[in-house]
Amino acid sequence: MPTPQLHPELLTVTERIRRRSLVTRQAYLARIDAAGRAGPVARSQLGCTNLAHGYAAAPDKDKLWLRAQRAPNIAIVSAYNDMLSAHQPLQAYPEWIKQAAREAGATAQFAGGVPAMCDGITQGRPGMELSLFSRDVIAMATAVALSHNMFDATLCLGVCDKIVPGLLIGALSFGHLPTIFVPAGPMPSGLSNEDKAKVRQRFAAGEIGQDALLEAEEKAYHGAGTCTFYGTANSNQMLMEIMGLHLPGSAFVTPGTPLREALTREAARRVSALSHQGPSYTPIGHVIDERAIVNGLVGLLATGGSTNHTLHLVAIARAAGIIINWDDFDTLSATVPLLARVYPNGSADVNQFHAAGGMAFLIRELLQAGLLHADVQTIAGPEGLWHYTRQPVLQDGRLVWQDAPASSGDSTILSTTAAPFSPDGGLKVLQGNLGRSVIKVSAVKPANRVVQAPAVVFDEQEDLIAAYKRGELNKDFVAVVRFQGPRANGMPELHSLTPTLTNLQDQGFKVALVTDGRMSGASGKVPAAIHVTPEVAANGPLGLVHDGDVILLDAERGILQALVPESTWQARQVAQITPGDLTGHVSGSGRELFAGMRRLVTGAEEGATTFGFDD
Repeated sequence: MPTPQLHPELLTVTERIRRRSLVTRQAYLARIDAAGRAGPVARSQLGCTNLAHGYAAAPDKDKLWLRAQRAPNIAIVSAYNDMLSAHQPLQAYPEWIKQAAREAGATAQFAGGVPAMCDGITQGRPGMELSLFSRDVIAMATAVALSHNMFDATLCLGVCDKIVPGLLIGALSFGHLPTIFVPAGPMPSGLSNEDKAKVRQRFAAGEIGQDALLEAEEKAYHGAGTCTFYGTANSNQMLMEIMGLHLPGSAFVTPGTPLREALTREAARRVSALSHQGPSYTPIGHVIDERAIVNGLVGLLATGGSTNHTLHLVAIARAAGIIINWDDFDTLSATVPLLARVYPNGSADVNQFHAAGGMAFLIRELLQAGLLHADVQTIAGPEGLWHYTRQPVLQDGRLVWQDAPASSGDSTILSTTAAPFSPDGGLKVLQGNLGRSVIKVSAVKPANRVVQAPAVVFDEQEDLIAAYKRGELNKDFVAVVRFQGPRANGMPELHSLTPTLTNLQDQGFKVALVTDGRMSGASGKVPAAIHVTPEVAANGPLGLVHDGDVILLDAERGILQALVPESTWQARQVAQITPGDLTGHVSGSGRELFAGMRRLVTGAEEGATTFGFDD
């Protein structure tokens, strides 16, 4: 299929990333290519004792194939647990995969499990302070699972916030292995996300009790599958698709359906073909190159995806020797139009997005506008990203792919580049004397995108909620919530502040949030300058703000500034920042085990990672 001319800004950003990453990318490719040349069958390098250990418990037929060292052996790395709705469907996958692998003349072994925690459960609790670091734990667990050198390809089973980025970072450390990501899909639609948010606001305002709140939450979260709003989990699935690591169209197929099972089985057959022993060797380290990362950035912006990926995509790219920064997000955001309206950027959920044409329609629109690199390697085959303009269906029990519909099934949810919801992607970089931050404005009304008001400073999110309940925040103000960065307390999401701040904004007050912490992937309609870097615990200037200082948050011009006389500001810099009391965040709920990570972690714009990728 002819490829339209690429947008010049896409080419500019891609080339800028390529130049910036030249040394680190070459070093990465040299490392994984050397591993790939070690032998066409990974386990051929093992001694007899090692090998016998590796298949001692395998079924007899599998044992014969593993011993012969001719057929590919697939590693299954899974985030399965039956507490989390998004990962509960993965329970059945290993047996399906093993059966399909045998049909394809291969074997598959469950190589290892990785932890999967839910920000929705830990929100506002001490456990949330482990959440961001769990990404790096998952990456390490993935590497441990693959370290036995028994495998020729990998299937990564995971869905949610830190799980997919962690699995991908770990898989990239074994970049010579072909890898496919196998999702579980979203739960069927329940109580709408908009109605759920209204109930939360009423609870925050004291209008209803816990019984009514729990009843609403149970109607929203009611079955197997991921949450249906467009937060980090579903942004992950979009990214795996647009970066060429899913089977085309598999991101948003619901669990418990024949199509979901067929796609899972097909993933095993396909990854066998991508191995050294198959006809189309395609190592993941070559799939994830500069063009794939840029495609991921474009997809995030075109769909109004999660702000958490201003951390995760940076860390993923660095795991492949590619260096990106927030300027790359900002530059592309000015060019990439918003084509999807999914909550919190609209009222629809991901099931409605999928029904309207979903990823296949979206990718075709972006390709035809020259806003995606089409000529990339993907796990789907030689047509590059054009494969992903097709949708999977079952015909007489057989899995086939059909072209995406010619027009959107609902133009209020999924639109075209000719009639976008916004001419830009709605993600911007703010900078000034408070540092650098990101803000997602795709759900923020234009009238609320500029706030100039006195600061009210908090060191704990609970203190802000308590001040609201005491009636102290019925005014225009900028909430400055400090000591929420990765070094301070692991950078928990501050999503529990959303109902409170939304209530105040709805009452007519001009309010905004400025923090070195994170918001949820569901960052909503209150302007929030997040991930402020350097963080306060690293002597970032946000720590110099005093109550009453006038703060300017201007999302139109990209400004985050304390409007304090320069002489006063310089005097505060000399005096330096008063250290926060972090003693309540160093132990309990396992936090003491992560002290080393808090000391090692990089800043938010470097991906908030504990790995020395550039060493």
